[in-house]
Amino acid sequence: MNSIDGATQDFIRVGRDPVAVSGATRASVAIGFVSPAGDSGVTRLDLNDNMTWDLPLTPGHRRRLRLMWRSAGWPFQDLVEVELLAAGLLERRQDGDGRDLLRVTDAGIRVIAETTRKNRWARSAHEDLVTRVALEMQRAGRIVWRGLSLRAPPLAAARTWPVVMPDVYSIRHTTLEDHVEPIVHEIKVHRADLLSDLRNEAKRESYRALSSQCWYVIQRGIGEPEEIPAAYGVMLAAEGQLEVARPAPRQPMRLPLAVWMALARARAELHDDSESQAHLTEPADAAAEPAGRPARPGVRYSDDP
Repeated sequence: MNSIDGATQDFIRVGRDPVAVSGATRASVAIGFVSPAGDSGVTRLDLNDNMTWDLPLTPGHRRRLRLMWRSAGWPFQDLVEVELLAAGLLERRQDGDGRDLLRVTDAGIRVIAETTRKNRWARSAHEDLVTRVALEMQRAGRIVWRGLSLRAPPLAAARTWPVVMPDVYSIRHTTLEDHVEPIVHEIKVHRADLLSDLRNEAKRESYRALSSQCWYVIQRGIGEPEEIPAAYGVMLAAEGQLEVARPAPRQPMRLPLAVWMALARARAELHDDSESQAHLTEPADAAAEPAGRPARPGVRYSDDP
């Protein structure tokens, strides 16, 4: 039986009282009180009827459930565990030696399954957009990598080389080192992910340190171009098209040897030959490019008619 002492003489003692019906047990509290007039007494409150609440499941709760599902069930004895036990998502058991263990209940398994389904959907939406951007870069004649792990030069007074993983990294197909023009595309399909990047200036600057242009490609509706710093270009993804909301500023860039070595070890995306000669069937005026803009089938500009 646990007790919580109040700031005054009041206290709440939490326990379980047996009831005769069907041999079940019900949770209740005993409340002792002292009034200013000196009256005192004790009353009981049935928790099952009067003190129920909805537990908001946070990412921390969901991570703990997955951890418990994969573990031997050793308890953490923290408040996250208390809330999961109170919500009926975990239950206590004892092993043969009398040691307390935790087990995920059927309700907890349903939460894990629903979380997994949502995570798969989120990854699928992200990967679909990554694939679309990679294809557009290939159509533009660039060599493309996805999911690279690159070391960026140290920023300011930092001594370590941060490791970053741009969603799409591409270079021009050229034999002149000064014309490689590496480009980073960072893909965002959820606002929380976008806001996390906007708060992490070191991560953004690491992308710029590895590229001559850095773009944020965001799902339409999760943010506005004005929220993203002017040093980055912005594309909006919607209805099968990528709309350039703001071009990315260009800066001179010569790739460090460490990046060349990483590109040599990694596998570039295979080129989709089905699109390689699509422009040969288009009318001549359709293939014309506005000055300084690449004409690509899946990309339009916000000021296009």
